[in-house]
Amino acid sequence: MTAVNRTQPIRAKTSESDYTLMDFMREFPDDAACLDFLWKQMYAPDGEHAFCPKCQQECVFHKYESKQLKPCYTCTGCGYHLHPTAGTIFHKSSTSLHLWFYAMYLMTSTRCGISAKQLERELGVTYKTAWRIAKEIRQVLMTQTDEPLGKTDTVEMDETYIGGKVANMHKAKRDKITGRGWSGKTPVWGAVERSGKVVAVTVPNVDGVTLLPHIREHVIPANTVCTDEAGGYYHLKDNGYDHKVIRHNEHVYVSGDVHTNTIEGFWSLVKRGVDGVYHSVSTKHLQGYLNEYAWRYNHRNEGRAQFETLLCRAARS
Repeated sequence: MTAVNRTQPIRAKTSESDYTLMDFMREFPDDAACLDFLWKQMYAPDGEHAFCPKCQQECVFHKYESKQLKPCYTCTGCGYHLHPTAGTIFHKSSTSLHLWFYAMYLMTSTRCGISAKQLERELGVTYKTAWRIAKEIRQVLMTQTDEPLGKTDTVEMDETYIGGKVANMHKAKRDKITGRGWSGKTPVWGAVERSGKVVAVTVPNVDGVTLLPHIREHVIPANTVCTDEAGGYYHLKDNGYDHKVIRHNEHVYVSGDVHTNTIEGFWSLVKRGVDGVYHSVSTKHLQGYLNEYAWRYNHRNEGRAQFETLLCRAARS
Protein backbone atom coordinates (compact mmCIF):
# COMPACT_ATOMS: atom_id res chain seq x y z
CA MET A 1 0.00 0.00 0.00
CA THR A 2 1.46 3.35 -1.06
CA ALA A 3 1.90 5.90 1.73
CA VAL A 4 0.17 9.24 1.30
CA ASN A 5 2.41 12.30 1.32
CA ARG A 6 0.76 14.44 4.03
CA THR A 7 2.93 17.48 3.33
CA GLN A 8 1.42 18.12 -0.10
CA PRO A 9 -1.92 19.90 -0.53
CA ILE A 10 -4.75 17.63 -1.61
CA ARG A 11 -6.38 19.42 -4.53
CA ALA A 12 -7.85 18.27 -7.80
CA LYS A 13 -5.91 19.24 -10.90
CA THR A 14 -9.03 20.84 -12.33
CA SER A 15 -9.68 22.97 -9.22
CA GLU A 16 -9.80 26.72 -9.83
CA SER A 17 -9.24 27.52 -6.16
CA ASP A 18 -6.27 29.80 -5.40
CA TYR A 19 -6.27 29.22 -1.67
CA THR A 20 -7.92 26.30 0.13
CA LEU A 21 -8.56 25.55 3.80
CA MET A 22 -5.61 23.14 3.75
CA ASP A 23 -3.39 25.95 2.47
CA PHE A 24 -4.59 28.20 5.29
CA MET A 25 -3.99 25.61 8.02
CA ARG A 26 -0.54 24.82 6.69
CA GLU A 27 0.51 28.50 6.46
CA PHE A 28 -1.17 29.70 9.69
CA PRO A 29 -1.31 26.76 12.10
CA ASP A 30 -1.32 28.85 15.29
CA ASP A 31 -1.14 32.33 16.86
CA ALA A 32 2.65 32.44 16.56
CA ALA A 33 2.52 32.04 12.77
CA CYS A 34 -0.12 34.78 12.50
CA LEU A 35 1.92 37.16 14.67
CA ASP A 36 5.07 36.41 12.67
CA PHE A 37 3.20 37.30 9.45
CA LEU A 38 2.18 40.70 10.85
CA TRP A 39 5.71 41.32 12.12
CA LYS A 40 7.24 40.68 8.70
CA GLN A 41 4.60 42.70 6.85
CA MET A 42 4.78 45.74 9.13
CA TYR A 43 8.35 45.95 10.41
CA ALA A 44 10.84 43.26 9.41
CA PRO A 45 10.61 41.61 5.96
CA ASP A 46 13.47 39.30 6.91
CA GLY A 47 11.84 38.50 10.26
CA GLU A 48 14.73 39.86 12.33
CA HIS A 49 15.91 43.36 11.39
CA ALA A 50 13.65 46.38 11.94
CA PHE A 51 14.03 50.11 12.51
CA CYS A 52 14.18 50.95 16.21
CA PRO A 53 12.63 54.38 17.04
CA LYS A 54 14.74 54.60 20.19
CA CYS A 55 18.10 53.66 18.66
CA GLN A 56 17.23 55.54 15.45
CA GLN A 57 18.73 52.78 13.35
CA GLU A 58 18.03 49.30 12.10
CA CYS A 59 18.47 46.76 14.88
CA VAL A 60 17.96 43.10 15.57
CA PHE A 61 14.64 42.25 17.22
CA HIS A 62 13.65 39.02 18.92
CA LYS A 63 10.39 37.78 20.32
CA TYR A 64 10.84 36.81 23.95
CA GLU A 65 8.56 34.83 26.20
CA SER A 66 6.72 37.30 28.41
CA LYS A 67 3.90 37.35 30.92
CA GLN A 68 2.43 40.47 29.32
CA LEU A 69 -0.75 40.00 27.31
CA LYS A 70 0.36 42.13 24.37
CA PRO A 71 2.56 40.19 21.93
CA CYS A 72 5.72 42.12 21.07
CA TYR A 73 9.24 41.98 19.61
CA THR A 74 12.13 43.50 21.56
CA CYS A 75 15.20 45.37 20.35
CA THR A 76 18.33 43.50 21.47
CA GLY A 77 20.19 46.80 21.78
CA CYS A 78 17.96 48.98 23.97
CA GLY A 79 15.02 46.77 24.90
CA TYR A 80 12.44 48.83 22.96
CA HIS A 81 9.21 46.94 22.27
CA LEU A 82 7.38 46.84 18.94
CA HIS A 83 3.83 45.48 18.89
CA PRO A 84 2.72 44.09 15.48
CA THR A 85 -0.97 44.28 16.44
CA ALA A 86 -0.84 47.96 17.46
CA GLY A 87 -2.91 50.18 15.18
CA THR A 88 -4.64 47.22 13.49
CA ILE A 89 -8.09 45.73 13.98
CA PHE A 90 -6.46 43.16 16.29
CA HIS A 91 -5.30 45.83 18.75
CA LYS A 92 -6.47 45.20 22.35
CA SER A 93 -8.50 42.19 21.22
CA SER A 94 -8.55 39.22 23.59
CA THR A 95 -9.56 36.95 20.73
CA SER A 96 -6.88 34.68 19.31
CA LEU A 97 -5.09 35.99 16.21
CA HIS A 98 -5.58 32.58 14.65
CA LEU A 99 -9.37 32.99 14.96
CA TRP A 100 -9.20 36.50 13.45
CA PHE A 101 -7.26 35.13 10.47
CA TYR A 102 -9.66 32.21 10.08
CA ALA A 103 -12.63 34.61 10.11
CA MET A 104 -10.99 36.62 7.30
CA TYR A 105 -10.45 33.40 5.37
CA LEU A 106 -14.13 32.45 5.73
CA MET A 107 -15.38 35.89 4.69
CA THR A 108 -13.24 35.91 1.55
CA SER A 109 -13.79 32.29 0.52
CA THR A 110 -17.57 32.60 0.29
CA ARG A 111 -19.44 34.18 -2.61
CA CYS A 112 -22.51 35.43 -0.76
CA GLY A 113 -21.14 36.17 2.72
CA ILE A 114 -21.22 34.43 6.07
CA SER A 115 -23.45 35.36 9.01
CA ALA A 116 -22.23 36.15 12.52
CA LYS A 117 -24.12 33.07 13.77
CA GLN A 118 -22.15 30.88 11.39
CA LEU A 119 -18.90 32.58 12.46
CA GLU A 120 -19.89 31.91 16.07
CA ARG A 121 -20.19 28.19 15.31
CA GLU A 122 -17.01 28.05 13.21
CA LEU A 123 -14.80 29.99 15.64
CA GLY A 124 -16.25 28.75 18.93
CA VAL A 125 -16.71 32.29 20.28
CA THR A 126 -19.73 34.18 21.56
CA TYR A 127 -22.16 35.76 19.12
CA LYS A 128 -21.13 39.23 20.30
CA THR A 129 -17.47 38.47 19.51
CA ALA A 130 -18.31 36.95 16.11
CA TRP A 131 -20.44 39.96 15.19
CA ARG A 132 -17.69 42.39 16.19
CA ILE A 133 -15.05 40.49 14.20
CA ALA A 134 -17.24 40.49 11.08
CA LYS A 135 -18.08 44.18 11.53
CA GLU A 136 -14.41 45.21 11.86
CA ILE A 137 -13.37 43.20 8.80
CA ARG A 138 -16.30 44.53 6.79
CA GLN A 139 -15.99 48.21 7.68
CA VAL A 140 -12.23 48.64 8.13
CA LEU A 141 -10.65 46.22 5.65
CA MET A 142 -13.30 45.75 2.95
CA THR A 143 -13.39 49.38 1.89
CA GLN A 144 -14.51 50.24 -1.61
CA THR A 145 -12.25 51.46 -4.38
CA ASP A 146 -11.11 55.10 -4.45
CA GLU A 147 -10.27 54.94 -8.15
CA PRO A 148 -12.80 56.68 -10.42
CA LEU A 149 -14.71 54.46 -12.82
CA GLY A 150 -14.70 54.91 -16.57
CA LYS A 151 -11.00 54.82 -17.39
CA THR A 152 -11.29 51.90 -19.80
CA ASP A 153 -14.95 51.08 -20.43
CA THR A 154 -18.56 52.21 -20.31
CA VAL A 155 -20.08 52.81 -16.87
CA GLU A 156 -23.55 51.63 -15.91
CA MET A 157 -25.53 53.33 -13.15
CA ASP A 158 -28.66 52.26 -11.38
CA GLU A 159 -30.49 52.59 -8.09
CA THR A 160 -32.29 49.95 -6.06
CA TYR A 161 -34.09 49.56 -2.76
CA ILE A 162 -33.07 47.06 -0.11
CA GLY A 163 -35.44 45.93 2.63
CA GLY A 164 -38.16 43.44 3.44
CA LYS A 165 -41.80 43.45 2.50
CA VAL A 166 -43.97 45.80 4.51
CA ALA A 167 -46.33 42.94 5.35
CA ASN A 168 -43.47 41.09 7.09
CA MET A 169 -42.32 44.04 9.22
CA HIS A 170 -43.03 44.55 12.90
CA LYS A 171 -46.35 46.30 13.45
CA ALA A 172 -44.69 49.31 15.14
CA LYS A 173 -42.56 49.91 12.03
CA ARG A 174 -45.26 48.96 9.56
CA ASP A 175 -47.69 51.52 10.95
CA LYS A 176 -45.23 54.34 10.23
CA ILE A 177 -44.91 53.46 6.55
CA THR A 178 -47.08 55.14 3.96
CA GLY A 179 -47.04 54.60 0.25
CA ARG A 180 -46.28 51.56 -1.87
CA GLY A 181 -43.37 49.71 -3.48
CA TRP A 182 -40.13 51.02 -2.02
CA SER A 183 -41.70 52.60 1.09
CA GLY A 184 -39.86 51.45 4.20
CA LYS A 185 -36.81 50.30 2.20
CA THR A 186 -33.33 51.84 1.97
CA PRO A 187 -32.37 53.46 -1.37
CA VAL A 188 -28.97 52.47 -2.74
CA TRP A 189 -27.09 53.91 -5.73
CA GLY A 190 -24.42 52.05 -7.62
CA ALA A 191 -22.13 52.31 -10.64
CA VAL A 192 -20.08 49.63 -12.35
CA GLU A 193 -17.46 49.72 -15.07
CA ARG A 194 -18.07 46.90 -17.51
CA SER A 195 -15.40 44.26 -16.93
CA GLY A 196 -14.20 46.47 -14.07
CA LYS A 197 -15.06 47.55 -10.55
CA VAL A 198 -18.26 48.52 -8.79
CA VAL A 199 -19.23 51.20 -6.25
CA ALA A 200 -22.37 51.00 -4.10
CA VAL A 201 -23.52 53.54 -1.50
CA THR A 202 -26.65 54.12 0.55
CA VAL A 203 -28.41 57.42 -0.20
CA PRO A 204 -31.31 59.26 1.47
CA ASN A 205 -33.20 59.39 -1.85
CA VAL A 206 -32.61 59.00 -5.58
CA ASP A 207 -33.19 62.60 -6.63
CA GLY A 208 -30.71 64.18 -9.04
CA VAL A 209 -29.41 66.65 -6.44
CA THR A 210 -28.56 63.69 -4.19
CA LEU A 211 -27.02 61.40 -6.81
CA LEU A 212 -24.94 63.97 -8.73
CA PRO A 213 -22.24 64.45 -6.03
CA HIS A 214 -21.74 60.65 -5.91
CA ILE A 215 -21.57 60.47 -9.69
CA ARG A 216 -18.98 63.25 -9.86
CA GLU A 217 -16.91 61.55 -7.15
CA HIS A 218 -16.89 58.07 -8.62
CA VAL A 219 -17.25 58.46 -12.41
CA ILE A 220 -14.91 60.32 -14.77
CA PRO A 221 -16.63 63.13 -16.73
CA ALA A 222 -16.92 62.85 -20.52
CA ASN A 223 -17.28 59.10 -20.10
CA THR A 224 -20.08 57.06 -21.65
CA VAL A 225 -22.72 56.34 -19.01
CA CYS A 226 -25.70 54.01 -19.40
CA THR A 227 -28.76 54.36 -17.16
CA ASP A 228 -32.48 53.73 -17.24
CA GLU A 229 -34.92 56.61 -17.60
CA ALA A 230 -35.01 57.51 -13.88
CA GLY A 231 -35.34 61.24 -13.21
CA GLY A 232 -32.16 61.41 -11.12
CA TYR A 233 -30.04 61.11 -14.28
CA TYR A 234 -31.69 63.80 -16.43
CA HIS A 235 -28.87 66.33 -16.06
CA LEU A 236 -25.88 64.04 -16.75
CA LYS A 237 -25.29 65.52 -20.21
CA ASP A 238 -25.29 69.02 -18.73
CA ASN A 239 -22.50 67.85 -16.40
CA GLY A 240 -20.22 66.57 -19.16
CA TYR A 241 -21.22 62.89 -19.44
CA ASP A 242 -22.06 61.02 -22.64
CA HIS A 243 -25.42 59.82 -21.33
CA LYS A 244 -27.23 56.90 -23.01
CA VAL A 245 -30.66 55.78 -21.81
CA ILE A 246 -32.30 52.36 -22.02
CA ARG A 247 -36.12 52.53 -21.94
CA HIS A 248 -37.20 49.96 -19.39
CA ASN A 249 -40.72 51.44 -19.27
CA GLU A 250 -41.08 50.45 -22.92
CA HIS A 251 -39.84 46.92 -22.11
CA VAL A 252 -36.53 47.53 -23.88
CA TYR A 253 -33.61 46.05 -21.93
CA VAL A 254 -30.80 45.91 -24.50
CA SER A 255 -30.27 48.24 -27.45
CA GLY A 256 -26.89 47.62 -29.07
CA ASP A 257 -24.34 48.30 -26.34
CA VAL A 258 -26.79 50.30 -24.24
CA HIS A 259 -27.99 48.36 -21.19
CA THR A 260 -27.71 48.21 -17.40
CA ASN A 261 -27.49 44.44 -17.08
CA THR A 262 -24.10 44.49 -15.35
CA ILE A 263 -25.14 46.68 -12.41
CA GLU A 264 -28.48 44.83 -12.16
CA GLY A 265 -26.54 41.59 -11.92
CA PHE A 266 -24.60 43.02 -8.99
CA TRP A 267 -27.85 44.10 -7.28
CA SER A 268 -29.13 40.55 -7.72
CA LEU A 269 -26.00 39.18 -6.08
CA VAL A 270 -26.37 41.55 -3.12
CA LYS A 271 -30.07 40.91 -2.60
CA ARG A 272 -29.86 37.14 -2.89
CA GLY A 273 -26.93 37.18 -0.47
CA VAL A 274 -28.71 39.38 2.06
CA ASP A 275 -31.92 37.35 1.80
CA GLY A 276 -30.20 33.99 2.03
CA VAL A 277 -27.41 34.69 4.54
CA TYR A 278 -28.32 37.69 6.69
CA HIS A 279 -32.12 37.69 6.19
CA SER A 280 -32.42 41.25 7.46
CA VAL A 281 -30.02 44.20 7.40
CA SER A 282 -30.72 47.53 9.10
CA THR A 283 -30.19 50.85 7.35
CA LYS A 284 -27.56 51.71 9.96
CA HIS A 285 -25.28 48.82 8.98
CA LEU A 286 -26.25 48.37 5.31
CA GLN A 287 -23.26 50.34 3.98
CA GLY A 288 -20.91 47.87 5.67
CA TYR A 289 -22.58 44.94 3.90
CA LEU A 290 -22.44 46.81 0.58
CA ASN A 291 -18.71 47.30 1.18
CA GLU A 292 -18.31 43.56 1.68
CA TYR A 293 -20.12 42.58 -1.52
CA ALA A 294 -18.42 45.32 -3.56
CA TRP A 295 -14.98 44.35 -2.21
CA ARG A 296 -15.40 40.71 -3.21
CA TYR A 297 -16.74 41.75 -6.61
CA ASN A 298 -13.84 44.13 -7.22
CA HIS A 299 -11.23 41.48 -6.33
CA ARG A 300 -12.90 38.59 -8.16
CA ASN A 301 -10.27 38.42 -10.92
CA GLU A 302 -7.14 38.84 -8.84
CA GLY A 303 -4.41 36.30 -9.42
CA ARG A 304 -3.61 36.41 -5.72
CA ALA A 305 -6.19 34.97 -3.36
CA GLN A 306 -8.60 37.46 -1.81
CA PHE A 307 -7.60 36.24 1.63
CA GLU A 308 -3.98 37.20 1.07
CA THR A 309 -5.04 40.64 -0.17
CA LEU A 310 -7.14 41.15 2.95
CA LEU A 311 -4.25 40.08 5.19
CA CYS A 312 -1.98 42.71 3.64
CA ARG A 313 -4.66 45.36 4.23
CA ALA A 314 -4.99 44.23 7.85
CA ALA A 315 -1.26 44.76 8.34
CA ARG A 316 -1.60 48.32 7.03
CA SER A 317 -4.86 49.23 8.79
